[in-house]
Amino acid sequence: MLIHVKADDPRLDVYRMLRDKDVSRHEGAFIAEGRIVLEALLEGGRHPLRSVLVSSKRVEPDGDLLARVPEAIPVMVLDHARMSELVGFNIHRGLLAAGSRAAPTSAHEVLAALPDGRATALVLEGLTDTDNVGACFRNAAAFGASPVLLDAPCCDPLYRKAIRVSAGHALRLPFAHGEPIEAIYAALRAHGFAIAALCLSDQASPLTMRTRLDLGADRRLALVVGAEGPGLSRAAIEGADHHLMIPMAPGTDSLNVAVASAVALFALR
Repeated sequence: MLIHVKADDPRLDVYRMLRDKDVSRHEGAFIAEGRIVLEALLEGGRHPLRSVLVSSKRVEPDGDLLARVPEAIPVMVLDHARMSELVGFNIHRGLLAAGSRAAPTSAHEVLAALPDGRATALVLEGLTDTDNVGACFRNAAAFGASPVLLDAPCCDPLYRKAIRVSAGHALRLPFAHGEPIEAIYAALRAHGFAIAALCLSDQASPLTMRTRLDLGADRRLALVVGAEGPGLSRAAIEGADHHLMIPMAPGTDSLNVAVASAVALFALR
């Protein structure tokens, strides 16, 4: 049911002057932006939907999607110009939703929930760029990797921009965020994963389309990638079972971490 509201409606407070660092003040809320992300929020079921805010310009074009929102969830309509003023930027997509974060889980809990058998996990260390984190979730979904495990310095995968860049997959894929890399490695080993660090170490082997076979086609494998610039920490490299590198043309020594993770996950799937 559509509810036409004014900008001073207190139900809009979670959307007001929208900044990622401020959203968490609203009792574990996060914001989803755009049609694709709202679809993921409606389909995923892991993170409860609180409310929807739609521009008056998008009511008709997105009417089919809005009709899927459960009756108990308020779908609030605001004039487009007022909506942009409310959130603090030109909200050209004209569609926002507030969700509630699922209870946080540890790496051990996420891994324990996996079905038996072969699996590929993606581990992110020190990724503080929301675009890169979102893109890595999208890559994991594209190449069948699950779960995604993020260490404590990584940015929140439920930041609005990270969710959007992930094409909603940050809402679909199981993940754990907030533990040190040593604890993540211990959980992986406890659940039968071999750990492969993507790095530029002298001991790294070139990644090829045979690498997965060489490592054991039916083994559980965790691919670990680090932030651009510093790369993986010494603890992440020394604690890994295998060290891999992507061969590149002379004069190029690195790739964007999102690109590198996509190349590696494709080769290892």
